[in-house]
Amino acid sequence: MLRTLALAPGPAMALLAGSAGAQEAAAPIVDKGDVAWMLTSTLLVLLMTVPGLALFYGGLVRSKNVLSVLMQVLAVFSLIVLLWVAYGYTLAFGGGGAFIGTFDKLFLSGVTKETLSATFTAGVSLPEYVFVAFQSTFAGITGALIVGAFAERIKFRAVLLFSVLWFTFAYLPIAHMVWYGPDGWLFAKGAIDFAGGTVVHINAGVAGLVGAYLVGRRIGYGREALKPHNVTFTMIGASLLWVGWFGFNAGSNLEATAGAALAFLNTLLATAAAALAWSLVEAVVKGKPSMLGGASGVVAGLVAITPACGTVGPLGAIAIGGTAGALCVWGVTGLKRLLRADDALDVFGVHGLGGIIGALLTGVFTAPSLGGTGAADFSIAHQLGVQALSVGVTVVWSAVVSVIAFLVVRAVVGLRVAEDSEREGLDITSHGESAYES
Repeated sequence: MLRTLALAPGPAMALLAGSAGAQEAAAPIVDKGDVAWMLTSTLLVLLMTVPGLALFYGGLVRSKNVLSVLMQVLAVFSLIVLLWVAYGYTLAFGGGGAFIGTFDKLFLSGVTKETLSATFTAGVSLPEYVFVAFQSTFAGITGALIVGAFAERIKFRAVLLFSVLWFTFAYLPIAHMVWYGPDGWLFAKGAIDFAGGTVVHINAGVAGLVGAYLVGRRIGYGREALKPHNVTFTMIGASLLWVGWFGFNAGSNLEATAGAALAFLNTLLATAAAALAWSLVEAVVKGKPSMLGGASGVVAGLVAITPACGTVGPLGAIAIGGTAGALCVWGVTGLKRLLRADDALDVFGVHGLGGIIGALLTGVFTAPSLGGTGAADFSIAHQLGVQALSVGVTVVWSAVVSVIAFLVVRAVVGLRVAEDSEREGLDITSHGESAYES
């Protein structure tokens, strides 16, 4: 029986990789409970994107652009899932060296009902099809996150072409470097990213910021109020993101074990802390906590706990969530003004900054002395250095790829819709329909 060592997020990969020879000697076990949990987790990540992220973003734009954002999220997710099967999976997890995989599993060549992917427990495996499906949803939502930064003014075909280029040259190398053990470069350095702080959130946040600069500001930005048209949609979307994120984080454990339970609890606690922290900061600074702020706090907490959820303790999760909730308020206000970019839906202010906060604090709260699951000789200073390296590499890599990709798209199809089309709204001019009857 062909067996594949397709390793996934989490620090336990080191143990797994080291015991690969022993696992080959005995027939691996496939537990039906693990399979059921992972299929459920895959569905939960899909729920995060469609309808969760779509509704969250859709409520934040003006009514004349809501369908365009929903369509972009749906189309980008669908496109990347197909690309994942075509060549994404093999380049991320199909063997290879330090920076990228091979073409050995192009179009899932050699992947069958009998092939298996390793988990974090020696001798326990998953059907490889399950792992392929689960990871496809990670790739899909990462691409979809980016569209919020340049919403309301970009050409639909430009979104699709950029998504192909960015997925190929930014997402796949970062995923391989961080998650493919033992050969991935950042994995070998000891970077901890249990469920995607670097691979998903920092990666997408930086790409969104680059897009906001290169696509340009919306007409009227800074001169007139560009208010969300339906905060109720945004609240529903944030709630669906919270529900789906349990599949994202706890599913990254790959098994229905205590490790999944820890990631589940940490996801619950960090998000609650972030929602309250964001609301508290708003109450102090603005005098009133807003529903939009509470929903944004939920997302900030989810983002920040993602890299840490499997290695920190519950108190560490609360600290990470509370810190991210408080600091990301500045991310969408003060930092946004400093950057002078029209990041329409605050992709960098929440996902980029929240991901950086979470990745760095993972290096702190994984320490056993702070309730984490690190080894007895865990060094906070050393791990902080490794985490900072992984953050820096992700920021630079994603930024460079994004600039080149947007410039290519600009030369091939153009980036921005005509001024008249932007004023009328992308729902009508790009898709020929309207969300609301006048």
